Amino acid sequence: MTAAGDHRGGGPIIGRVAELWRYPVKSLGGERLACATLEPRGMAGDRLWAVRGEDGRIGSGKTTRRFRRMPHLLSLTAHTDTDGVVWIAFPDGPPGRADDPETAARVGEVTGAHVDLGEDDGAAHFDDAPLHAVTTADLADLQASRDDAAPADPRRFRPNLVIEAEAPLAPASRYLIGEDATVATTGPTARCVMTTMAQPGLAFVPGILRHLEERYDGCFGVYATVERPGDVAIGDPVTLLS
Repeated sequence: MTAAGDHRGGGPIIGRVAELWRYPVKSLGGERLACATLEPRGMAGDRLWAVRGEDGRIGSGKTTRRFRRMPHLLSLTAHTDTDGVVWIAFPDGPPGRADDPETAARVGEVTGAHVDLGEDDGAAHFDDAPLHAVTTADLADLQASRDDAAPADPRRFRPNLVIEAEAPLAPASRYLIGEDATVATTGPTARCVMTTMAQPGLAFVPGILRHLEERYDGCFGVYATVERPGDVAIGDPVTLLS
C-alpha cells in the first residue's frame, strides 16, 4: 500500500481522498459520496440545479450580479438517486423532486419569495471554478487557531474534495487523483457569509468569517479545474505532478 511521500505517476504522493461531496442544487446542503466522476464541468452532477429568483439571479448566500442572497437555503439538502433524479429534503414533510413545480413552490415557502428550480442551461452555477478542495491540514490549522470550541467541519466550506494531507494544496499546481483524474488548482477560495450559516448538524457561527479574514486573508481552500476526467474514490492517492 502506497503512503504519503511515495512516488506514483511521476510525482510524490501528498495525501489521500478523505471525503467526497456533491451539491446537486447550488447553495443547498449536499451529499457525501464513496466515489464520483470528475469531468470537464467538475464533479458529475454537482450544482446541476439551482434556485432562481423572479429576477433570474441564482439563489446563494451572497448578492452579486449573478447571485442573490436567499435566506434559509441551507436548511434544505439535496441528493441524487440511482436513476439520476435530484430530490430536495425539507425540514418538514416529504422530499420533493427538483423537476416538480410543487417542489419549487415549497422552496419558495422556505425562502419567503417566489422561486423556480432550473437545470444548468450552459450558464454554469459555480462561483469561480468547477471544483473546490480543502485538506485536513487546512482544517486542523483552523481548529487550532480559533478560540471557540465549534469544530472546523468541512461541510461549512462546501468542498467537493477533502484531502488527507500534511499541508494545504498549492495554488497553480497539478495533481493526479486515483488512476486517471488530473486536476489543476487555480487559486485560493474566497469565503463569504455562507461559512457562518446554520445548516443541519451545524450551528450558526457568526465569528468564523472574521477569523478567516484575519488569519487567511478571507480565503480557505483552493479552487480547481479538471484537466483529465476520471473516477475517484475514498482512499485514492493524490499525487503532485507539477
